[in-house]
Amino acid sequence: MKKLKIALIGAGGIATTAHAPGYENMDNVEIVAVCDIVEAKAKKMAERLGAEKYCTDYKEILEMEGLDAIDICTPNYLHSIIAVAALEKGINVFCEKPDAVSVAEAEKMKAAAEKSGKTLMVMRNNRYMGISSYLKKYIEDGKMGEIYAARCGWQRRRGIPGKGGWFTTKEQSGGGPLIDLGVHMIDLSIWLMGNPKPVAVSGCTYEKFANSDVSDSVNSSFGEKVEDGTFDVEDLAMGFIRFDNGACMQIEFSWASNIEEEQRFIEFRGTKSGAMWSSKDNQLKIFAENYGVTEDLLPKTKDAYKIHEANLRHFADVLLNGAEPMFVPQQGLDMIKILEGFYKSAKEGREIVL
Repeated sequence: MKKLKIALIGAGGIATTAHAPGYENMDNVEIVAVCDIVEAKAKKMAERLGAEKYCTDYKEILEMEGLDAIDICTPNYLHSIIAVAALEKGINVFCEKPDAVSVAEAEKMKAAAEKSGKTLMVMRNNRYMGISSYLKKYIEDGKMGEIYAARCGWQRRRGIPGKGGWFTTKEQSGGGPLIDLGVHMIDLSIWLMGNPKPVAVSGCTYEKFANSDVSDSVNSSFGEKVEDGTFDVEDLAMGFIRFDNGACMQIEFSWASNIEEEQRFIEFRGTKSGAMWSSKDNQLKIFAENYGVTEDLLPKTKDAYKIHEANLRHFADVLLNGAEPMFVPQQGLDMIKILEGFYKSAKEGREIVL
């Protein structure tokens, strides 16, 4: 069996908790090198994954012979820089979300992928939930009719990651919960709706909990906190997206907000039926009508793999077996256009045409 030779760049929280466990379960991938600016982290991860090489400069990785792909798990602002450099070397790229911190950088990634002919894929792990694959088929079979309105969000009560570090420093992260959490649920919703093109956004952002150290979410353990560090991003974003097919979507994302409890959710309104899912009960619910009465359906779905691992398995399937990519760079570019437009809308207090 041919194995993909992949180098992991970044050995922090997301690599440790999501990517490494996935690779440990995959028999068609060989991690040949690990890079991190903290040498001890690179060495530890290399030993864990059986990689012979570890280093602190990603440029060393890109000079390796026989390398099939890299997996980028760095702070957000480095995603596009490393991805473009790798693609220009003829190396396939898998990257953690968000795709980039600006539209200009996302465009560079897309252009580099097209010019090189190599695969560029960005983590969209929520597409691999059991409820996602079920609902995708349900919608594609026409059972929901025209989806004309949607809602999605990820609300945390107290779950600010890496406070004072790169997560809360806009220059390195690109923003707060909108760019951190929004990519997940906005992408899932748009993908399920058939990828309509976003044409306008309107939103508000708030920073109200920069001085609070209270935490009630396991997600606040992500990133490394820095005492008296920078906090120049939002902790709550709420807004609205319009699409070229006339559909609309309400969105809400928070790291900290006075709500009952943390949850992720998606909801769709269709002409034949509606659907909603929340992480509170992890139950997909479909609301339809038949034989002159309304009815509720509760599909019993399950995840085939842990969802990050499932996304990595798909990337390997694309490279090894020519599978149709579930993600293409244009989807990433559209996502960053939404996020950048949203931040502009919040700053200027008006709707932004994309």
